[in-house]
Amino acid sequence: MPLLRRTIRHGSAALLLAAPLLGTAAPATATDPGPTTFVTPRYELRLATDRLALTTVRAGRTVLATAPGAFRFRIGGDWHIVREVTGSTRDGDTVRVTAATDLPGVTVELRITLRSDRYDMNWSLSGARADALSTAYDLSSAGHWYGHGENSDQTVQPWPLDSGQLVDTGFSPASYQVVSPFWYTSSATGLWANTDDPMDVRINSGGNGLGEFTVTGDRPAASTVFVEDTPAAVYRDHIALVGKPARSDTPYEQYATPLWNSWAQLYGEQTQENVLDWARALAGAGLRGHALQIEESVIAADFGERFPDLPALSKELGRLGFDLGMWTGLYVPETAANFSYAVDNGYLLKDPSDPAKPCLFTWWNGRQTGLIDLANPAARQWYTDDLKAQTSELRVAGFKFDTAFFDDRCAPYPGATRADYVKYGTELADAFDQQGAGLRVAWNAAQVKGFATRTADKPTTFAGLRAAVSANLAVSTIGYPFVETDMIGGSLGYPPPTKQVLTRWAQAASLMPLMYASTSPTGVRDATTGAWVGYDRETVDLYRAAIATHERLAPYIWDQVRQTLKTGDPIMRPLFFDFPGDLAEDERAYTVSDEWMLGPAVLAAPKLDAGTTRDIFLPSGTWRDVNNGTVVRGPVTLTGYAAPLGVTPAFVNLKAKGATKAYEALARTGVAR
Repeated sequence: MPLLRRTIRHGSAALLLAAPLLGTAAPATATDPGPTTFVTPRYELRLATDRLALTTVRAGRTVLATAPGAFRFRIGGDWHIVREVTGSTRDGDTVRVTAATDLPGVTVELRITLRSDRYDMNWSLSGARADALSTAYDLSSAGHWYGHGENSDQTVQPWPLDSGQLVDTGFSPASYQVVSPFWYTSSATGLWANTDDPMDVRINSGGNGLGEFTVTGDRPAASTVFVEDTPAAVYRDHIALVGKPARSDTPYEQYATPLWNSWAQLYGEQTQENVLDWARALAGAGLRGHALQIEESVIAADFGERFPDLPALSKELGRLGFDLGMWTGLYVPETAANFSYAVDNGYLLKDPSDPAKPCLFTWWNGRQTGLIDLANPAARQWYTDDLKAQTSELRVAGFKFDTAFFDDRCAPYPGATRADYVKYGTELADAFDQQGAGLRVAWNAAQVKGFATRTADKPTTFAGLRAAVSANLAVSTIGYPFVETDMIGGSLGYPPPTKQVLTRWAQAASLMPLMYASTSPTGVRDATTGAWVGYDRETVDLYRAAIATHERLAPYIWDQVRQTLKTGDPIMRPLFFDFPGDLAEDERAYTVSDEWMLGPAVLAAPKLDAGTTRDIFLPSGTWRDVNNGTVVRGPVTLTGYAAPLGVTPAFVNLKAKGATKAYEALARTGVAR
């Protein structure tokens, strides 16, 4: 069909509107419901009209497309579909589209604002109020998908997202998972949902090949689609919207050596005697660390019996080289010593059906618990005063804040929003030393404060280790650059890790921004059987070597921290951030899940499964093997690379900034050997 082309001014650039001619007698009009293409210097946006659909095209290739039946809405529990386009108008860079639905008298209004490297999209209903609006994309139209953050199933973390399945029905600013409504693709497109309302997000659910993004509530569905040349550019567009860290809350010393936490080491056997035995074994084996945190709350009813003299414990830990840290959270279980006091004073979030009652829900351990209401000034002060008393009276140096700040099952304080709770929580936590344990905050809500981010607990298996690495990559590339995995060796109440898993996990963590440890290579009690599990001398030696590797690498890591404060770029990142290449030729850079870049110079390729060899993909560049000094030119795949338990494969990009510092740190004795 012949086309009539008309020019629309888009800022300083020209947009071309291509609309079909209706025969030869009448030109297309602005209200013509036929297929329409909007052309910008970077991309084309094609609007299908027989059934509302959008396709984004760059350089003649589709880079993102909605799925058939992409737009749906829910009213009173019933789902309805959006049908054909009934009209469109334009005003400068803004396009307004109306479409029919399967409900008489109900239409959809879609507004698209075209920009040079993105477009904003906002759609809503006219004639009815929806309680959910859903937009679906064809995953295959954009290549591979990344982003989102942590999977709600902590045992699995697909990388890329489309390689598995992800379902998060409670995706929210109040999520315990570290998540953000941002997704990006190997085709260099990205999607940001501009909402603070809870969402239902499904990526390839049931293997259906769809990305389904549902916003709950009756507000319009607002989003931004980025269209760039590389995935890293999409990431930077997102960071420009949500913000980058203004500082690192974690000081250099806490990057350099591990933080030890007692959870996976002691589980339910947290006592002053057991903590001291553990700390003495660590110090005696030369397993360094800057702090030792006790995974127990001082509000536990029997805390005083199990920890009769916390100041004395703090003093002895200091003699061994560790600061004392304590677990803390806003949760107040019914069994807590201060539960009745909190209820009587109205310090807990309220039940939405009866504001006279506290909102109680089942915690991870099966107990009923409430949550301190931080939007209540008196409750916030009560909690803050308790933390201050721990530091001044009990000689606690810092805290592991392990908590959500709000729960969507509860009623907020009058006039407070989810964003308010995050604000109060992060400001409160920022007043105390987090000792490198950082803070788990969803929705990029506290980026300016530069907290470290620990990803959620993982199984004590190689599968758990691989999930931990993928979770780090997912979290790091949605805007949380100062990442660490779950406790080295895993947790979740599983039996202790094998020698191989514990060692490989420590080696992998040595090539990440921070190290977060628990299970001691000197031995641990199996929480599932009560039996003592010992490790041999080699395990201790290799774990200590991993700590030494990380400590030598700390000056290079600190350089990356300072660079991130300038750019917002992640420190630990997928290969394609630095080497986007041509996707058709370098597919491996977009799918490899057991390699990553640590800054621009270090390519980490630790062994994340059983065996003593692995294949390693090296992108374009000149690489030096830190274990044997060999220079390798990429792109190339090294098949069957020898990686016995004492070897951690890593390579330095000789032309990257910081290459000399990184190589000298890693090649001094070989990585973790």
